[in-house]
Amino acid sequence: MSEQKQNSPQRPKGIGMGPPGMGMMMPPQKAKDFKGTLKRLAAYLKPHRTKLVLVLLTAILSTVFSIVSPKMMGHATTKLYEGVMATAQGVPGARIDFDAINTILLTLVVLYLISAAFGFIQQYLMAGVAQKTVYDLRKDVNSKFARLPLKFFDSRSNGEVLSRVVNDVDNISNTLQQSLTQLITSFITLVGVIVMMLTISPLLTLIVFLTIPASLLATKAIAKRSQKYFAGQQAELGRLNGHVEEMYTGHKIVKAFGHERKSLDEFNEMNEKLYDSGWRAQFVSGIIMPIMSFISNIGYVLVCVIGGLLVTRNAIKIGDILAFIQYTRQFTMPITQLANIANIIQSTIASAERVFELLDEEDEVPEAKNAKAISKPAGAVRFEQVDFGYKPDEPLISGMNIDVKPGQTVAIVGPTGAGKTTMINLLMRFYELNGGRITIDGEDITALQRRSLRRMFGMVLQDTWLFNGSIRDNIAYGREDATEEEVYQAARAAHADHFIRTLPDGYDTILNEEASNISQGQKQLLTIARAILADPSILILDEATSSVDTRTEIIIQRAMGELMNNRTSFVIAHRLSTIRGADLILVMNNGSIIEQGRHEELLEQGGFYADLYNSQFTGKRITSEVV
Repeated sequence: MSEQKQNSPQRPKGIGMGPPGMGMMMPPQKAKDFKGTLKRLAAYLKPHRTKLVLVLLTAILSTVFSIVSPKMMGHATTKLYEGVMATAQGVPGARIDFDAINTILLTLVVLYLISAAFGFIQQYLMAGVAQKTVYDLRKDVNSKFARLPLKFFDSRSNGEVLSRVVNDVDNISNTLQQSLTQLITSFITLVGVIVMMLTISPLLTLIVFLTIPASLLATKAIAKRSQKYFAGQQAELGRLNGHVEEMYTGHKIVKAFGHERKSLDEFNEMNEKLYDSGWRAQFVSGIIMPIMSFISNIGYVLVCVIGGLLVTRNAIKIGDILAFIQYTRQFTMPITQLANIANIIQSTIASAERVFELLDEEDEVPEAKNAKAISKPAGAVRFEQVDFGYKPDEPLISGMNIDVKPGQTVAIVGPTGAGKTTMINLLMRFYELNGGRITIDGEDITALQRRSLRRMFGMVLQDTWLFNGSIRDNIAYGREDATEEEVYQAARAAHADHFIRTLPDGYDTILNEEASNISQGQKQLLTIARAILADPSILILDEATSSVDTRTEIIIQRAMGELMNNRTSFVIAHRLSTIRGADLILVMNNGSIIEQGRHEELLEQGGFYADLYNSQFTGKRITSEVV
């Protein structure tokens, strides 16, 4: 089913962006329509607006209480300083007012507790909002998958689709959970700190503000230089990941041809380049913090010097100077956080846009309003003047006519790309026709319920598909209401029961990812057992015995013969020995049926089928005219 599959290139995974606070060093992925995507994402948050208002209020209260604390600590310092100086000067009755200091300290403890409590409430509410929002988004994505046509998956790589479903949605989740609240608190902190500094000394506030342009210029200069290094680091990481994945999936071939040393040399070369570009990227981005600290410290020194002069002139209290110094330290942090969050939000909106692009993909053609279900299908299949192409301007099948009687076995043969699998895709309505119609028992498949239509079919494909679970569950997947005894009967009919019972856990054996703990032939036996259990009206067999040995193939052919008895069967075959007994053989080439008939009839015609058959069993080459 992958004749038309087109793999899209996968984006390399993200990389570390330097030390904490340095997210601004790597330019984020930008959305094509920032405002539109943000508005659409906000629609998912709209049902939680009451909680979001509470999050905003608790964030404001939590931040305000923490901002007021340095000013109050400054008052305590002033009280202590005044008491010490008065005592030292011998002022009558002078003493340190410990009662006032203790009251201030107790008030500070209460403020810190209240701030922490509001912070806890804020995180609790935001966690619920974020997870419920992402829950709704994931549910919509999963629901969309059920409505997407097969052509969507055939035209994209699995990695690209999974990236949108997992990485992009997780990116949205992390931003809603962490960055959104941090955005609020950072903004409130910045405004609050500026207000508090202005209440203490507008002159000192101006001095602090003068350091901002110098910090921005230094940041811009370093960011410009580091961007090319980060781009190189990401490119090298993508190459290294590709090499590791390739070598891991093909490690048997690498060992078989003795290319371990070559693989290691290639890895070491790529690793060295990644080290070099990564070292440069991290070093250049890492020096921004020392430079910003240096500029900040210059402002800090100026505040101390000028503040000390103001204290000597009694223009400002010493406690306020200490409070202002703390505010100076707090001033640069929210600016850095806001810059980082701006980049994170850009990346998040880009992720949301990719998810919404998936949600906006065209759905399957809707079912008819009064879609039918055939209760007891006989299995008569007709193709009437069927036209189809994966692309509108590239027709693949034109004017196909087939008439299959109930219980007939129809073999489909032809070279790769002839349209064999496409024909099955059309029969199961995975793709819509460009012209003509297909009927089952006289009913147009477009008038049938898709679920009812596809439950008529049982499929055994060349590429086996088994999920992570027990062997019993994998066989029972063929029918929801199957009993344990019916599972055993299906396994015996497929001649899988013996090998299953020889496994340590028998039917309870857990198949790991890709079912690598059993052989390829055993996997095929399990899929055949699953098809037998499903008891379908129409069978589709795509080289169902291609992965088993000759002895097992003979046994399975007998089992399949019993299964196919009185059932319409479509057999896609490359080994012509398996279809000699077919009621009808369709020979396809370039999307058209060029010959049809029984085995003996086609051999007598001496055409394409005869040439193909002779090439397999007599060693003769296919003539150039039919290739």
